Amino acid sequence: MPRPHAPRPIAALAAIGIGAAALVGCSASTPSTDGSAAPEESAASTFPEGDIRLIIQANPGGGSDLSSRALAAELEQILGVSVIAENMPGASGALAMEYVASQPADGTVIGFGPVEIAMLNTTQGADVLPENYDFLGQIMLAPGVISVAADSDIQTLEDLVARSEEAPLTVANSGAGSIWEAATLGLGDVTGAQLTPVPYDGGATAVSAAASGEADAAVSGLGEALAQEGAVRVLAVMHGERHPKAPDVETVEEALGEDVAFGGWGGIYAPAGLPEDVHATLEDAIAQAVESESYQQFQDNSGNLVVYRDSEEFTTFVEDQFGIFQDLLG
Repeated sequence: MPRPHAPRPIAALAAIGIGAAALVGCSASTPSTDGSAAPEESAASTFPEGDIRLIIQANPGGGSDLSSRALAAELEQILGVSVIAENMPGASGALAMEYVASQPADGTVIGFGPVEIAMLNTTQGADVLPENYDFLGQIMLAPGVISVAADSDIQTLEDLVARSEEAPLTVANSGAGSIWEAATLGLGDVTGAQLTPVPYDGGATAVSAAASGEADAAVSGLGEALAQEGAVRVLAVMHGERHPKAPDVETVEEALGEDVAFGGWGGIYAPAGLPEDVHATLEDAIAQAVESESYQQFQDNSGNLVVYRDSEEFTTFVEDQFGIFQDLLG
């Protein structure tokens, strides 16, 4: 079992009530997925002429992995080449992100960028900075949940808080410095629960730890908990409203009267300095992929929300998020 991680104090999270839209990563209105913002230069591009590698920063089976593979399937049809998904877990995602940044900026290596791409420089000191990347488009948002093993005698979020008063509870998350670690600490700050974050390589692995009893609970994306439905019980969703895929699960605010909202956004990025035609081709293909019925159906079935931002919007968004996390966690 991984050792519990004890990051620097982040009491500032409690001070803002955790319900900040900045942490959830969703703008007030979901951007259109009509792809109209994509530049037109792609029409004259000869790219791509060979396989594209899509680097995933987590283990197979989690939200990042499944979203990446769903998008890759659409990109293959749009671009007419193989888009090969490769898992490269480690260092809470920094291993993959630093690897992508080190690759030639020719479009043949891209990556799935979760919210941690805006966090890891602050939380881990990783060489993961916005200027190291070309951000091509946001593709999804995963509302956070807290879950326990299906056979746990913790039946409600109120039970979990009460149990933690007897002794601290271990809560699995997707990695040290991850959004789900921050969510665990934030939930503890707001509710007074004694919750000790325990890092794993990815949300699916974290949920498995809770399902097996290796950890007392897990904080992850809703989709990762739904993927192990029957093995875990979801206690609450960290979102402003109940999720249509889990209508019987209360929000934290409904359960405890505290506004706690966390979510993990994700998008596609590449090494900084892509040629204009390559950048335009990839951006346009991502927009088309997100628009596709099969991709949107996949995200709906997975319990995620389809949230699209084009390259310019996504770049500004990531830069803003980077500054926010520096202020909160630095």
